Amino acid sequence: MSKFSKMMVKKYKETRKSALFIYLFLRALVIICAIRETIKGNYGNTFLCALSLILFTIPTLIKDKFKIELPNVLEAIIYIFIFAAEILGEINNFYGIIPYWDTILHTLNGFLCAGVGFSLVDLLNNNSKRISLSPLYVAIVAFCFSMTVGVCWEFFEYAADEIVRTDMQKDAIVSSISSVKLNDNKENKAVVIKNITSTEIKTVNGKNYIIKGGYLDVGIHDTMKDLFVNLIGATVFSIIGYIYVKLRDKNGFASNFIPQKMESDK
Repeated sequence: MSKFSKMMVKKYKETRKSALFIYLFLRALVIICAIRETIKGNYGNTFLCALSLILFTIPTLIKDKFKIELPNVLEAIIYIFIFAAEILGEINNFYGIIPYWDTILHTLNGFLCAGVGFSLVDLLNNNSKRISLSPLYVAIVAFCFSMTVGVCWEFFEYAADEIVRTDMQKDAIVSSISSVKLNDNKENKAVVIKNITSTEIKTVNGKNYIIKGGYLDVGIHDTMKDLFVNLIGATVFSIIGYIYVKLRDKNGFASNFIPQKMESDK
């Protein structure tokens, strides 16, 4: 048995059955999905399955490398998030089939990233005699960390759409626009067009595309919506974290989402 396998066995002997069941169940589904996509010749999706399996090992690697104990609730949420984003969202197109799927995941991402940022600072604050940060400061750092991750992800989506010509920034149909580009007098005054029923796109090779229902917004609405819901998730966790640091109630609700330093006897 390899060193990594031994580490996984040891780790899951220490894990509650609920988190272990979720891990094994989702891992089995990913493997089945990988086999199916390989048979169908969708090797890009097979790669996403392999990536998901690798991401599933992150909680274990964090625990082993940094000696940090992840709460079972947080660990389970991480597994579900990875599965929902990669397998359900990308491979099974839940982003297109189920309304607000992307919005839900971006909100959860803001929540989880705030948890990561909070833990980094709180563990340092808790285990250092020279550092004593206020609960408000720790909460603000958690919020800023989450928003920074959210912004960097939107940069990644924009880069993918511009360079690889994907559509990670999902387009939206809008029925009204305002733009100074339409001002005939070249003034810095926006021309407002309302009640757009359709638009037409023409290419040099003579191909035409009709956009029914309005004007095709290429990503702005999606980006701003993603950042806004990320802000909501980050704010919720920052408030939870603030209360946690203020009261230090390790048996309370907040402790389900905040990693702790492993005891020396583990």
